[in-house]
Amino acid sequence: MNTTVELTGLRVEEDDQRTLRVTVQPVQAPRALEGMVMVVFKEGPPLPRSRARKGSALSQAESNLLDERNRAHEEIMALREEMQASQDALQAANEALQSTNEELQSANEELTTSKEEAQSMNEELQTINGELQTKLDDLAMAQSDMQNLLNSTNIATLFLDNELNVRRFTEQTTSIFHLREADIGRPLSDLASTLNYPTLHADAQDTLRTLATSEKQISTQDGRWLSVRIMPYRTLTNMIQGAVITFVDITAAKELESRLRKG
Repeated sequence: MNTTVELTGLRVEEDDQRTLRVTVQPVQAPRALEGMVMVVFKEGPPLPRSRARKGSALSQAESNLLDERNRAHEEIMALREEMQASQDALQAANEALQSTNEELQSANEELTTSKEEAQSMNEELQTINGELQTKLDDLAMAQSDMQNLLNSTNIATLFLDNELNVRRFTEQTTSIFHLREADIGRPLSDLASTLNYPTLHADAQDTLRTLATSEKQISTQDGRWLSVRIMPYRTLTNMIQGAVITFVDITAAKELESRLRKG
């Protein structure tokens, strides 16, 4: 209904002289009430007393007016019901929106909490990463210190793992074995050397098996003499993780011993 309907001269049953004017018009604003109607009742001018005809039959005009009033009453009741239904729908929609808003608020709070937890975990990880980096730096420094110490002793040293593969070696070892950094991980049995020591690999295996230190004086192909010592490699927790072979040049001692024997 988009037009205004106005009914005038509607008589009141309780008082034949009393009339009403009823106006039914659509509601355009506010927007939330758009589509509803407003019913206005106003007092009309009273009928002349002479027109009141109690107990007499109604004229055709009065009968039509009464029918029109009844229809208007029915329309008003229908409009009221429609307005009530619309109000109920608006109320339900408002409650649904309120519930959705509360859910969104709760989800937002959970996201905020998760973000704070993630931030806290990230800070903890950064702290741990910093500590690990410090330990790695310390370890690298310790390895450098150990390598410098071993090189400064002028003792050739070869470190082997539990499978007797090369794990580390000092610079002096390259005068006995043809070693390069690329040889890390190669088996001891594959290494070419100047030693006259065919049982070196077998002696290293015996050391790993018995955990007993082996020490022998071995000559080299270039005329030197070396004291070769094979020991188990023990960790700080006393675990065996391979073997260590040291080569000490005893050529001068051997030559002195030979001269003493000849003298």
